[in-house]
Amino acid sequence: MLAAIRACQRVPRHVSPFTRQLQRTPTRSYASVIDLERLPKAGAQLHGFTLQRTKHVPELELSALHFQHDKTGADYLHVARDDQNNVFSIGFKTNPPDATGVPHILEHVTLCGSEKYPVRDPFFKMLPRSLQNFMNAFTSSDYTMYPFATTNAQDFKNLMDVYLDATLHPLLKHADFVQEGWRVGPEDPLAKSEAQSNLIFKGVVYNEMKGQMSDAKYLFYIRFMEHIYPSLNNSGGDPQKMTELTYEQLRNFHQAHYNPSNSKILTYGDQPVEDHLKMLEQHLAQFQRGDVDSDIKLPIELADGSKEVTLSGPVDPLTPPDAQCKTSTTWLMGDTTNIAESFALQIATSLLLDGYGSPLYRALIESGLGTDFTPNTGYDTSGRRGVFSVGLTGVAEENVAKVQQVLDSTLQDVLAKGFDRQKVDGMLHQLELGLKHKSSGFGMNLIQRLKPGWFNGLDPFDALAWNSIVGGFKAEYAKNGYLEGLVRKYIDNANTLTFTMVPDQQYGEKLAAEEAQRLQSSILETVKQFPSEEEAHKQLVDREVALLQEQTTGQYESLDVLPTLHVSDIPRKQPAVEVRHTEIQKNAKVQWRDTATNGITYFRALSLFEDLPDELRMLVPLFCDSLMRIGTKHKSMEELEDLIKLKTGGISFGYHVSTSPHDLQHAEEGLGLVGHALDQNVSAMYELFQMILLETDFDSPNAHKMIRQLLQTSASGAADAVASSGHSYARRYAMAGLTPQGRFAEQTSGLTQVRLITSLASAEENPEAMAELISKLKAIQTLVVVNLNLNTRLALTCGADAVTANDKSLQSFLSTMSADKLSPPVPQMQGYIKAQQYPSSGKTFFKFPYQVSYSALAVPTGPYTDPTSAPFAILAKLLTHQHLHHEIREKGGAYGGGAFSGGNTGFFGMYSYRDPVPENTLRIMTGAGRWAADREWTDRELEEAKLAVFQSVDAPLDVNAEGLVQFLSGIDGEMEQRRREWLLDVNKQQVRDAAEKLDAAMEDSSVALIGQRKEFAKEDAGWRVEDMGMAAPDQPEAVAAS
Repeated sequence: MLAAIRACQRVPRHVSPFTRQLQRTPTRSYASVIDLERLPKAGAQLHGFTLQRTKHVPELELSALHFQHDKTGADYLHVARDDQNNVFSIGFKTNPPDATGVPHILEHVTLCGSEKYPVRDPFFKMLPRSLQNFMNAFTSSDYTMYPFATTNAQDFKNLMDVYLDATLHPLLKHADFVQEGWRVGPEDPLAKSEAQSNLIFKGVVYNEMKGQMSDAKYLFYIRFMEHIYPSLNNSGGDPQKMTELTYEQLRNFHQAHYNPSNSKILTYGDQPVEDHLKMLEQHLAQFQRGDVDSDIKLPIELADGSKEVTLSGPVDPLTPPDAQCKTSTTWLMGDTTNIAESFALQIATSLLLDGYGSPLYRALIESGLGTDFTPNTGYDTSGRRGVFSVGLTGVAEENVAKVQQVLDSTLQDVLAKGFDRQKVDGMLHQLELGLKHKSSGFGMNLIQRLKPGWFNGLDPFDALAWNSIVGGFKAEYAKNGYLEGLVRKYIDNANTLTFTMVPDQQYGEKLAAEEAQRLQSSILETVKQFPSEEEAHKQLVDREVALLQEQTTGQYESLDVLPTLHVSDIPRKQPAVEVRHTEIQKNAKVQWRDTATNGITYFRALSLFEDLPDELRMLVPLFCDSLMRIGTKHKSMEELEDLIKLKTGGISFGYHVSTSPHDLQHAEEGLGLVGHALDQNVSAMYELFQMILLETDFDSPNAHKMIRQLLQTSASGAADAVASSGHSYARRYAMAGLTPQGRFAEQTSGLTQVRLITSLASAEENPEAMAELISKLKAIQTLVVVNLNLNTRLALTCGADAVTANDKSLQSFLSTMSADKLSPPVPQMQGYIKAQQYPSSGKTFFKFPYQVSYSALAVPTGPYTDPTSAPFAILAKLLTHQHLHHEIREKGGAYGGGAFSGGNTGFFGMYSYRDPVPENTLRIMTGAGRWAADREWTDRELEEAKLAVFQSVDAPLDVNAEGLVQFLSGIDGEMEQRRREWLLDVNKQQVRDAAEKLDAAMEDSSVALIGQRKEFAKEDAGWRVEDMGMAAPDQPEAVAAS
């Protein structure tokens, strides 16, 4: 269905996304996988289960089988589909009883050891013993889910066994509770004196949620949820409440909720359902029928009229201080189990909100009333009753009331005029293309879409009936006024919740003071249990040292009890992706991938730059946004959006940079064009590209206003983007001074870009400055068009029957791309800034008012075709799984940390995420090379590292991504095969050699740190301190008590 805002889903454990194609093995025919005639019949009893019903869904090429476990009543849905990327998920209804985060902490502790697999943290131990391409756990608002995906049949059995034992038979040790949840302990348990061991709150989830609460958008969303769903507590946990959770409460919550009767189990793919039933019966047969949490939480009742809530929140340090309010209005909708109505409401609310031409965007954002929609904006169908919200960020306090007035008048205007049929047709066309697109993540997406409703009474069979849903909508829509009637029914009233968050300059100080007081109270409670304060402090230190010893012992325990794959399970030969090359005109090289695409053509083009000045490069992201915002001389952006939806599956523009596979000091950069369309609409897609590139009207009287709005929208989310992905920003900056590619990436998507956008957005309106900015954007436009004729590469993926027509359309497209239509036709490069320097070594600190820190360290290694770079990829996995995870996460309490090695970028590095003790982390990083060089690696560890590397190397691909690495990076099949063999053949000595090189490079490493100002990060200690031009002062450091 159309994307809808889901209940907040934290991602406690994240694994690399799909990036490569796994070798195909012979499979059963399509018919044998999903043909109901060959599948069990309703009423069949198999391995302790009874098949309740079946459903064939030809439009999705799948068949669904709904089983119930005879003994426990557990619900099990199997979706059979001709797809080797098989998926498993077990989930439990977990309504949180309070805001202590017990479902979230339990999700972590559950995966720390089980009866059959009593090793420390089998979840993380299994990561390098598998070829999974997705392995995770989610805590949502009212349920917890444990999914994985893999293409290997034995791997599927291994992981399914581990997941089932972990969730149904966890050890739930107290040591894991205090490690993952919360505790009071010395900052440095090995300090020589009490004065050096301040007591602080510690815990992985505690620090994770402190980081989440530093994200102002998340804070707004979660506080909103607390008021629209007062009966549904914060499942992730509020740090202010988390320290009230006890170990006994955690165990009781597991006993009450993690039983098969309260579960929903789902499998997907081409593996036999009988095999799944056998394993499920082995685990479920040990249980009796238990209690089912059937309590479906509903939002507050608003039938009696409007309600208003106003709370204080943090100041955004990167946006103007006089426009930092966030406000939203919410209506209650219908029962989400009414699939037909819910689908129509998704269409209606999307028409109101989506795109620059939508009425609410124009009225609220284009008008200048605010800068962006709030994070709760949209139609939320994750609960039993739908909730529709419209909100605005970047609002001046005096305009908060006006937002509601404008919202009301806009809705009345929409109802008076009605919805445009062409826009509805465009949405239906997008749905048609979505059905045809072959996605490697179809199964995982399906599970994540079905689970929320399934836990709240929605029949998954109804949700799968796609043709029936769409057909029913078309029939109703044919009756005039259908969508407008739904808007009148649910939204045309004053029964609303208005939720507003206003900035408080002292918010951070108050938060720190509250934590300090709470810490002191917790310490006093501990002191009461001992004869003296000294004895209490000693007990806390002793507990921390004991935990440290258990963590260290667990690092070296035998893992023989855990199942595993082997390097022999990895095919030595690189799976072939056949591509061919042609040339159009004499400067345009075309890569063709002829394959089954369901009648879709996928198009990419690169307009390559030579010696682009830094000043222009940093504006390429803004240029790309402008192309999709300003409109042309003859068509508004609204008209263009309508055409894009009617004729394509989407088109986009983006900055491209790649490192030469042969030389790290050579990088290619340019502008990328991406689009796809049904074969019969390819010419229309090219016409849209031509129209947007050649005719975007930067001279329009409204261009400056639209560009300023783009800047303000980007700036309004900048601080939150860094809060949610601070380790990525730290990594980019650490790599910026090492290679051209690193510098270019930092300038276009790193902290340098954040600083540029926020400075442009916060500058006073100046017509001359805007004119200068627009002249630079026009220069980029001319460069792009010129180089589409002189220096370009193109790639098409399509069916063999569409090649001839595509070739003709492509030639026609290129022949029309002439810079003569632009003014000026050739840009002058004189006067632009040519070089911006970044440190190739040293330490750089960026001040941000976050409660936790993000750090990264990087050194250069070698290019993709250098055989000495392959051992660094293996070393990165060894350090991540054998050292950094234990030291940074388990011992240090950071939410995440590890090592990375970019095969096609030439970097080796380490990072930490939501880290409470970055100084200690940086010591661990700088000593990691020496640690690895001195360690005696075992054959098993080396094998695990290779398996971990090939999880991403051989992960499934969407059809449009096949051959993409060669197109973007120049890495052909022969290069991939050679590197594959190097990776498979890496030995212990090569790992030691790489570790020695890493250790030697530490003196010249590049380090970046993001977060609150730390005492150790001073100029006189060798740190460069970068000012981000923030509007708010530094907040105090994390509290500690001695």
